[in-house]
Amino acid sequence: MKNNIVEYCLKKQGATEDYPFGFTPIVLKVADKMFAIIFEEKGKDIRLNLKCDPVIAENLREQHACVRPGYHMNKKHWNSITIDGSLPECDIFDMIDHSYDMVFKKLPKSVRASIAELN
Repeated sequence: MKNNIVEYCLKKQGATEDYPFGFTPIVLKVADKMFAIIFEEKGKDIRLNLKCDPVIAENLREQHACVRPGYHMNKKHWNSITIDGSLPECDIFDMIDHSYDMVFKKLPKSVRASIAELN
């Protein structure tokens, strides 16, 4: 599942993979702004941190036990999703889309335009 998540994230316009903290976690960025972080610990489920609108974040946390406030992040604006098989892959991809869109929309117009020109 981790490979599917990384592959999906890297298909986003201007997305890059980075390791600013060492071998782990995997950080996925657009224009040097994080939109996804993948934590992987031996013997544990993968955790995926994603940016999220605060209202939607609360709703997701109420609806899904695997969605919690962001691990090592601003708890209001980030969720941590435990990848334990309880959420369909399409729902996880929808959350990735939302996170990417939130970060992308906050980029300066000139940066957004230059990223759009890459594709």
